Order: sequence, then C-alpha cells, then structure tokens
Amino acid sequence: MTKKVRIGCAAAFWGDTQTAASQLVHKGKIDYLVSDYLAEITLSIMARQKMKDPKAGYARDFVSPVMQPLLKEIKKQGIKVISNAGGLNPQACRDALLQAAEAEGVEFKIAVVQGDDLMPRQKAVRELGVSEIGSDQPLPPTVVTMNAYLGALPIVRALEAGADIVLTGRIVDSAVTLAPLMHEFGWRSDDYDRLAAGSVAGHIIECGTQCTGGNFTDWESVPGYEDMGFPIVECEASGVFTVSKPAGTGGLVTPATVGEQMLYEIGDPQSYLLPDVVCDFTNVRLEQLGENEVRVWGARGRPPSDNYKVSAIYPAGFRTTAMLMIGGIDAYRKAQRMSEAVLNKVRGLLDAAGLADFSEVSVEILGAEDTYGPHARRQDTREVLVKIAAKHAVPDALKLLVRELPQAATAMVPGITGFFGGRADVLPIPRLFSCLVPKDQVAVSVLIDGEELPVPLPAPGGEATVMFTPVSDERVEVPDPIEVPLVQLAWARSGDKGNHANIGVMARKPEYLVFIRQALTPEAVAQWFAHVLAGKVRRFDLPASNSLNFLLTDALGGGGVNSLRVDPQGKCFGQMLLDHPIPVPRALFEDDAA
Repeated sequence: MTKKVRIGCAAAFWGDTQTAASQLVHKGKIDYLVSDYLAEITLSIMARQKMKDPKAGYARDFVSPVMQPLLKEIKKQGIKVISNAGGLNPQACRDALLQAAEAEGVEFKIAVVQGDDLMPRQKAVRELGVSEIGSDQPLPPTVVTMNAYLGALPIVRALEAGADIVLTGRIVDSAVTLAPLMHEFGWRSDDYDRLAAGSVAGHIIECGTQCTGGNFTDWESVPGYEDMGFPIVECEASGVFTVSKPAGTGGLVTPATVGEQMLYEIGDPQSYLLPDVVCDFTNVRLEQLGENEVRVWGARGRPPSDNYKVSAIYPAGFRTTAMLMIGGIDAYRKAQRMSEAVLNKVRGLLDAAGLADFSEVSVEILGAEDTYGPHARRQDTREVLVKIAAKHAVPDALKLLVRELPQAATAMVPGITGFFGGRADVLPIPRLFSCLVPKDQVAVSVLIDGEELPVPLPAPGGEATVMFTPVSDERVEVPDPIEVPLVQLAWARSGDKGNHANIGVMARKPEYLVFIRQALTPEAVAQWFAHVLAGKVRRFDLPASNSLNFLLTDALGGGGVNSLRVDPQGKCFGQMLLDHPIPVPRALFEDDAA
C-alpha cells in the first residue's frame, strides 16, 4: 500500500483546550501529535516568568494537564510528539516532561532544538546593523526577547537521531508538520514543491479547529461546538494530502472551512516566506472527497532567502484599559459625553502635575457599532459598553485616569454600572521589532541524550518554476444588476500580520468571482475601512481556489498588545467586509437563490 502519514494538531495557542490532545490520541489514529503554543506576546510573558524563576519560561500546561495523562497511550501507539511549547526554556520543559514520564512509568527519548534564542548573542546581532522590516529603524537599546523563526530542518535532525518527542523554541508554526513529512518521505531540502505542500498542510492545521468549522462564516451550519474535532492531515509522498477530523466529533470539514483557513494571515499568497521554502498558494485546489474529508494539492515552492526573520520585544511605555456599562435612553450619547468629560478632567490634572498629555487615547462604544465607523447601523441602543484606553510614558499618569474614572458613576450621566474587573491595571507595553538576520549567523543545534548535534545549512538549490496564473483586470458587464451583500456570494476570514490586517475572500461559486473581484477593488476596500486604515490596500488573486486576499497595511492601531483598539488583530474585519454590496446580474443570483 502507498505510505501515508497522519498528523494531528492539538493546540493553536497557549491556552487552547486541554481536551484536544486526548481526542486525537484516542480517536485520531495518528502517527504524529503536533501543537503550536507561541506568539510574540506569549514569548514576552514567558520572559517575565523566566526572570522570576529560571525553571520557568515554557508552556507548563503542555506537560500537565495535557501530556502527562496521555504518555502511556502515546508510548503504546508509538505516536511521536512535536511542539514549540519549549518557549524560552525548552530544556526546562524537557526536564519537566521527563519527570512526568517517570511518574507514569514510561521512557521517551526527548530532543531539544536550540539556537532560536538570540538574547545571549544580542551584541553580535547589533553589530550586524539590523533594522526593522518596513521602517529601517535600528534595534532598540533594551529588548526583552529576541528569537529567530527557525524552520523544519532541526526537527528533522532530531527525528533522524531517534527522538520520540521534539521540543522547540521559536519556529514557524507550519514547521511542526513539515518536519515529520520530510523525515518520513525523505524529502530533500531543495524539493521545493513538496516542501511547499507540507507547509500548506501545516498552515491549514496550525490554528486547530479554525479549519474544521471554527470561526466559519456559515457558523450556523457547524454542528457540535461542545466537542469540536481537531484537524488531521493525511499526507502522501507526492505532497497531496487530505484534511479530516476524528470520527464522531463536532465541527465541519469542507473546501470552504479549509479554504478560509488557507487564506488566513498569508499576506502575498504567491510569496509566503518561510525558512525552508517560499510558498505559492495561488494554484492550491480543494476537493470534497467524502463527509468531513477534503483533498488538497497544487502548492508550489521556490528557494527560501538566506535570512531568518527575527522578532524582538522591547518596552514601549505603559497602557491601561477600562470598561464599564451604561444603560437606558440615549445610552450612546451619554457614553460619548461621559468619556469626553473624564478624559478632559484627567488632562487638566496631568497638566497641573507637570505631566505630558496621553500619547494615545482610544474610546470605543460597544453595542452601538463604533468599530464599524461610518457603516454603523444603530446608535439607538439602550445599553452599551464603554472602553476607554490610553498610553503614556509614565505609569502615574495612567493611574490618575484609573482613579478618576469611577467618579463618573455618581457625578456624570445616569445609568453607569458594571466596572468590569474592578479598577483597571496599568501595564507595560511590549512592542514588536522584526528584522532579518543571515542564517549563517544563527547556530542551530539539537540536544539529545546529552549530545549536541549541529544542524548544517542546506546547500543553495536551483530556482523553482513560478506557476502563477495572471488574472485579467478587464471589466465585465453586469446586465440588469442587483446589489447583494458579499456574504451571499462568498466566505471570508481575517487576521493580523503585525500592524497589518489580512482578509481572505473565497467565492461560494466560481461564477461569482468575477463580480466580487470587480466590486472589491483595492480602492473600494480602502474606502470601506477608511476609519481604521492608515496605509494602503493590496489585493492578490488565488484563481485555483476562486479566492482573493487583501492586505491592509497599518490598519490595526499598532497591532497586538501595542494597539488600544478592542479588535487589535483585525479578527472582525472579514465580518465587516461581508456587508459590502456587490452588483451581480439579477438572473444569476435569482436562479441560484431559487
């Protein structure tokens, strides 16, 4: 029989459900169990933990309650485990896991990937003269973390050395899936199309149930939220793979659910940059094979660059966010007046104390569709949540705001209640700095059985063939047009890339795409999001999946924890775009509606 490898993903982030690994181990019939725990903010949290306790700095819940109860069954089935739960202290994570295995009476050969943490080599990195991607600013004088995004090769090295479990620090999310495929099928480091296929497989499952019905546009069609099925990819040596989930679990696996995740946060789909390969998603095809089973093929790859992306976190002042409820008649207008008055009062106090004004303020009135800007449909609601957030270089300035806000409940508008979480905290702002560092300046190794194995860089490969299919910009007639919202013609998913937002749009039928594309020009999307957009909009075509991808630059108020907005990662942008009107021929739409 043709060899196939089954990989299940049990975590999309630090804090994902502890039930996923058990579900996949007991019901998934998998060969590999992988998980993704890390994000930039996660590393900054781990850094603070490690400074307080040298044995901390990793995802402790990965060891228990997730892994320890499953170790005997994992050993029995011969499942191999790969995870970046090691964070900033993968050796401590290994030691804790070894203790857990000893307590369960089983033995594992555990490998640790080393080299991503560049804090010990901070001086050498500075001497390279690195600058921030997109701004050319130099590396800040004080950084809390500095990590290179490693690829699949060190994990492959660990598997070749006989590892049962591989723990890593910062790697690209898809590498935990690509690595076992390279190992099992013997894919070379210059077999770019297959590396791209494995990376697409990893990208699709790296966010857990987001490809099995989670966050799906047609959410009402998804059964079993109580026991969502976590994703499994079954891969062939050719690079073709199928996406499924354990039998009897909730969720939904269709070309639409998989396609939404494929488009998620990919930027330019023709040049998705990874350490091992540059992926081209534009010719990826999705086909329903059976119930909750989707076949995926058509990815193309090109040689990667000679650099690693490196992300550092540095302190950038302080922030606070407070929320309260206002109820009753004219709740929206009351919220506007109250928030304006509080901020003006505190500004007077700051001036009297010789402190500067806030560096940034954000007021959003939730329940009145404030996040929609000019597209808001109702401001007559009788209950709203008021979010007031601010930044300042001095924490005492924000403490003034925190102290003065509660007075509004007795001194200002009626109906104020529900100060959520009590008095708001004043917190430091960890800001992201991303740069490029030559790969030959990053020493990567694998530690296993007390031996340190170097991971050599692959020899440069040949240039792969670009298979992009150009799409005509020629306009088409829309006979007897009617306007319908995009949601009736397409699915959409959105997310972030730093301070940039990414919106993927996939046509429900191929014949809809030409009309969607004609209406959703970069200019039209920029106008739709003008109330949050500080940069430009780029549009990309993925003709094989009848999809478009939009990159909205500088649209998230700084992005992540640097943003004061209630949606700092653009998670709602796709939902907002689904209201955009699209002119279509009346006959086409009415025939389909019938």
